[in-house]
Amino acid sequence: MIDPFTAMAAATTAYNGIKKAVSVGREISAMTGAVSQWSKAVSDLDFLEDKAKNPPMYKMFSDNQSNALEIWSQKQKLKEMREELRAHISWTYGPSAWEEIVRIEAKQRKEQRELVYKKQEFIDNCINWAVGIAVALAGVGVLVLFLFFLGVQQGKW
Repeated sequence: MIDPFTAMAAATTAYNGIKKAVSVGREISAMTGAVSQWSKAVSDLDFLEDKAKNPPMYKMFSDNQSNALEIWSQKQKLKEMREELRAHISWTYGPSAWEEIVRIEAKQRKEQRELVYKKQEFIDNCINWAVGIAVALAGVGVLVLFLFFLGVQQGKW
């Protein structure tokens, strides 16, 4: 599972790499690795935010509020970084360069959704079903025990 600290560390590393590359005058096409890493980290934080808003059943009873607050603060830092990158890249290379980065980010987000997030959602759904079945079986077991002891008390067994 992706955690906010790892995603933010990746975003910060990519941010510093992109900023450094722009300041020394490298072309946008030479920064695709850093841009891809940035896009993946942004996508991971967006996914975590969606999961915090709608957690799986087995996580509903855990401390989700602190996790949501943590993700929100990371998203705010990411928003500041994004705005600074946009200004820096647009100023250095022009607005079309930032539009190219936004396109790369959208492509990366789509790929992440198809590869990683669907797998994680499948795992969450399997765990949800397993927990639901276990709770249902426990309920049936309690009902059977109740009926058994009721029958013993009434002398039917």
